[in-house]
Amino acid sequence: MKFGTFRRAAVVLAGSLLSVVAVAQPSGDQPQQGGFEIPNQVNFVGRAEPNVARATAVINDEILTQTDIDHRMALVLASQRVQLSPEEQQRLRAQVTRNLIDETLQIQAAREHEVEVEQREIDRYYARFAQSFGHTVQSFADYLRTIGSSERSVKRQIAGELSWQRVQGRMLNRFSVPDDEVQAFIERLTSARGTAEYRVAEIFLSATPETAAAARSNAARIVQQIRGGASFQAYARQFSEASTAAVGGDLGWVTAEQLPPELSAIVQSMPVQTITDPIQVPGGFSVIALLDSRRILVADPRDATLSLMQMSIALPEGSTEAQAREPAERLTRATQTMGGCGGAAAAATAIGADLVANDSVRVRELPGPLQQMLLSMSIGQSTQAFASGDGVRVFILCGRDDPQQVNLPSAEDVQEALARQRMDRQAQRLLRDLRRDAVIEYR
Repeated sequence: MKFGTFRRAAVVLAGSLLSVVAVAQPSGDQPQQGGFEIPNQVNFVGRAEPNVARATAVINDEILTQTDIDHRMALVLASQRVQLSPEEQQRLRAQVTRNLIDETLQIQAAREHEVEVEQREIDRYYARFAQSFGHTVQSFADYLRTIGSSERSVKRQIAGELSWQRVQGRMLNRFSVPDDEVQAFIERLTSARGTAEYRVAEIFLSATPETAAAARSNAARIVQQIRGGASFQAYARQFSEASTAAVGGDLGWVTAEQLPPELSAIVQSMPVQTITDPIQVPGGFSVIALLDSRRILVADPRDATLSLMQMSIALPEGSTEAQAREPAERLTRATQTMGGCGGAAAAATAIGADLVANDSVRVRELPGPLQQMLLSMSIGQSTQAFASGDGVRVFILCGRDDPQQVNLPSAEDVQEALARQRMDRQAQRLLRDLRRDAVIEYR
């Protein structure tokens, strides 16, 4: 799991992390035992970790322990909320080990480039990450221990990502995109007005001819887990070997022509918010998610902003679909006869429903089926009742602001985007070089 949500210091989810250890300062009257200096009064500092650290790999003289892997494994398993077989856990452990080795190499590269991340920055991101889990800093540390992970493991990962982002930032400053290239890009964009564009995310697993069958099988299991409700972004952060792993596999907005031939035709025919089966591509296998689609420089109805009311009836925990049917029918009858949004409050009171209003809901941010339903509705109409969380609910459309005409991006925006593309490629090459040149000893 990578914290790409913190991209560019903004969410998934990198300086070295300070370990919490007991340190004793020697004094003249300390007893000597076998060469050790041990004080009469041992004052431990911080919290003891639940496992005994054992060296698993040494990366350029820096030790990666079994405890490091165990703690990261526990965090991944807790975040995925899925049950893995022993065989799948073994594969996950191998992937976590590779990720930790990459993380170590990135931290070492940051040190070599004299990139520093202050502890207070790490602590700030850690607090935000804890909040995303619904915890305070202290309660999150307690939670991590209950799942077999640790505050140290999370902070190490945050430190690694922040440091690597800053190494990339220094690369970005070295790329200068000429004005004529920026202008040529804008001209191509103008000529492409109306062309379909896709927001694509990818999980890439490398493979050789000898490992192709195992890689395909692993990719198929990932697809099965995601279709069963697991997060694509979380799996991308943990398993993808592409440079986009840190941002949940997000490739951004691309045209079909910008994609490899193996992916282009498939993406054009995919429904939005679906994922593919594993696709064989040069060097391995890809799993593609189509997050969104639009047309270049053309206003999209899905960019409309809606004013909605949500009317809901709570259900007891563990209610079945049959038990939800009657309150759903009550909602439907109430919204059909209430006379639009003006009568929503009285209708909700009459049937014991809750009512919430929101005047700034973007259509594009809603689930696909709701998008199409709301765009086809008139003011005052309501959606079909649907189950969500611990209740059934409907949306009532109270207003709609359609999107304005889409303008060309500025030259500055284009220049930054082109420079960032080059930086991404350079960062990927740097990581490959770091892996190639590293001295790694497994124990």
